[in-house]
Amino acid sequence: MSIKRNALSVGVIGAASLAVALTTAGTASAHGTMTNPVSRVAACYAEGPEHPVSQVCKDLVAASGTQPLYDWNEVNIANANGNHQALIPDGRLCSANRDKYAALDWPRTDWPATAVKPGAFSFQFRTTAPHVGTQTVYITKAGFNPTQPLKWSDLDPTPVAQVQVDRNATNGFYNYSGTLPQRTGRQILYTVWQRSDSPEAFYSCSDVDFGGTPGTGTAPAVSALAAPAAPSDAQIAADSSKSTVAHHGHGGDPGAPAGQIVPTASAAVGTSATGPLLLAGAGAIGVGWAAMVLRRRRIEAVRRDA
Repeated sequence: MSIKRNALSVGVIGAASLAVALTTAGTASAHGTMTNPVSRVAACYAEGPEHPVSQVCKDLVAASGTQPLYDWNEVNIANANGNHQALIPDGRLCSANRDKYAALDWPRTDWPATAVKPGAFSFQFRTTAPHVGTQTVYITKAGFNPTQPLKWSDLDPTPVAQVQVDRNATNGFYNYSGTLPQRTGRQILYTVWQRSDSPEAFYSCSDVDFGGTPGTGTAPAVSALAAPAAPSDAQIAADSSKSTVAHHGHGGDPGAPAGQIVPTASAAVGTSATGPLLLAGAGAIGVGWAAMVLRRRRIEAVRRDA
């Protein structure tokens, strides 16, 4: 290999290595939530972060601001790696133990709830960046009291749905079937999406109402409350500039090798302006490095020929 080619190769390698090192300082990213039945964060976001309708969503914005709603698809843990119960304490399941989303853990009976009944149910999960992994949906046990914080022991250990998902999401949705058991009154469906191409996992709480005779502390039937709506594609697109979430570069991009272990979301390249700046800086340093190596080797060659 010529001196020039060797030096340039070293420079390119250096630039690439530095680019990787710098871009691994990116922030966590988000990739979806359950929209049938509608999750708490999706329901409040669909109402409109600036002018929510339901009292619980108004209180959420008053307590936490609008950003948790604009970042509706970010309820995640970057390094979960299947250790959900170890990382999320009782009472913090809906927020994934993240302070930013703490309001989602409120044990209230006025969260917008989807009317359901026992039997087959078609689930719909809105994803902004599909990933290989497993989605598991749990339901609270019979007799669950929604006025108390949700605990792991409140969940029936038998999932109502479990499906392997990949990077192919139809029109931005994962659609799959499950079976809801016999229940009455308000219950919670808890969704865990554990990626298999990264330790990252996502979580959501969806309030549902089976009707019937309410149990202790349950809310009025769904018919007495406004049914929740899911955010539309138009709303998501219109609010994209207000989101702090990056949607790409986290192992779910088209063409990425299936099943490949990739950096966690906290160490991935985001879509913010810092990513291109870091890459440009790395490239400039790499070129400078190549020039320095080339000059040094030219001097050495001259000395050898002298």
